Amino acid sequence: MESRNPPTDPRVQQFWDRYQAILRQFRVPAKALPWYRRHVQAYIDDHPGIRLQEQCPGQLQNWFECLGRDVRIPDWQHRQKVDALRLLFCYLLKTPWADNFDWDHCLLGARPLGSDHPTVARTYELIPKQLSKPNSHLGKAFPELHRKFLAAIRIPDYSINTERSYLGWVDRFLRFHRKSPRDCAEADVASFLEHLAIRGRVAGATQAQALNALVFFFSCVMEQPLGEIGPFRRPKRPRRIPTVLSPVEIESILASIQGVTGLMVRLMYGTGMRVMECVRVRILDLDFAYRQIVVRAGKGKKDRVVPMPGVIIDALHHQIERVRVQHERDLVAGFGSVFMPEALTRKYPNADKEFCWQFLFPATRLAQDPRTGVVRRHHIHQSVIQRAIKKSAARSGILKRVTSHTLRHSFATHLLESGSDIRTVQELLGHADVSTTMVYTHVVGRGGQGARWMRSSRTNGKRALAAPQPLINAAQRLRSGSARGKHEYQRKLALDTHFYWARVITQAGSTPTSTAASCGNTRSPCRWLASTKMTWGPTATA
Repeated sequence: MESRNPPTDPRVQQFWDRYQAILRQFRVPAKALPWYRRHVQAYIDDHPGIRLQEQCPGQLQNWFECLGRDVRIPDWQHRQKVDALRLLFCYLLKTPWADNFDWDHCLLGARPLGSDHPTVARTYELIPKQLSKPNSHLGKAFPELHRKFLAAIRIPDYSINTERSYLGWVDRFLRFHRKSPRDCAEADVASFLEHLAIRGRVAGATQAQALNALVFFFSCVMEQPLGEIGPFRRPKRPRRIPTVLSPVEIESILASIQGVTGLMVRLMYGTGMRVMECVRVRILDLDFAYRQIVVRAGKGKKDRVVPMPGVIIDALHHQIERVRVQHERDLVAGFGSVFMPEALTRKYPNADKEFCWQFLFPATRLAQDPRTGVVRRHHIHQSVIQRAIKKSAARSGILKRVTSHTLRHSFATHLLESGSDIRTVQELLGHADVSTTMVYTHVVGRGGQGARWMRSSRTNGKRALAAPQPLINAAQRLRSGSARGKHEYQRKLALDTHFYWARVITQAGSTPTSTAASCGNTRSPCRWLASTKMTWGPTATA
């Protein structure tokens, strides 16, 4: 119970005055000051006979877990309680363990999964709820077309992110023309895309996404496939070089993130998981005998196996025991169920309360399932990892744009730098095509700088590529030749020069993948090198 009696000891009043000063220093609203004091007083009353300076992190963690089982406490009030104790222990009492306590995990880990979260949103039971409370222009103006759209996009099992983006583009298209979609034709689609490219100045990928959404809508929902839409052409997709952190930068980020959040960040970097794949890992996905982790239902609904980093095996065992204790307490309190994918709940009615199906990184409090209304413990929200990485990069002074996906890029790049085969990296990342993985060859210096340098006597031993004498003689003949046939000979000389350097680079020891990337070729490297033919033989000067 919370004690609301005014303190009689002047030292107690002095304590509360100092705490109020800390709250004002952090600009806590005046109307929230009494509530912060009540939260601290409730914690003191729940630990009678123990001074605040003698409190340990385990007692504070257990108190937060008890709060997490009280479903009557709203989400904002739970965050307020955590923040009240954070200001108390970190800035007023300044206990030695307070700075290393995982406050962000307790503060952000209590965030419930909404009805539109990717984990729980892809269920057919939510279609009637979305139709009863539509939040889109299509649902409000054309409810029957909205129903057909949801059914059409969920039957082929498109991802929830695709569903949201397609619905958003359909809404923008209808608002742009302000008429029924039954009255729209190819010219209306062309004018909308022209508006995006000229007035909106959107990127080429955004234009392609808008076109894909409208093609799907007219063909699968309206059952009126689009024909020729005029002079519009799909923009060329640019090739982006991913942001990669150096090993020193990775160490600085990992060193500043501790606790359960630090374990998740280390697991992402050590396995190359995406952020949603990391938070969805369950206990049964861990295989300590073979030291591997099964990533289930990844991007494209594909499963794959990733290695288990040896440096975090002890931390994983500790996390499993922590989840076991928490799950047993949830069962005693009358809870303990977990979200089951697709129709497994009907197939295995009691599996949702088994320990092996529990999430490895559960949320810090119970929440109501937006599908069925059942109170259960979901996995932790992905924003916990995203915010922790962003804050850690800022504290480390890293000037690059660092996100949770940057760890995946760094994982692949560091594997290639250590000599791993590109096909192995492709399997670990779950890429369907090796060309997607080849982008990391540019980052590791095997693209524009992938050629091995040879020594030439003309450069006094400096690193330089020696010019071949046959190409020098051909260039001289080109300069002194007549204008007749000069253009054709120049084109032939350029092709032979291009193929010559491909041969030289490969003979010097570079891989076919690096050679093709150095010469700007995006097709199969081995097939391209086999097709290179020259008029004269490659004779390099040492």
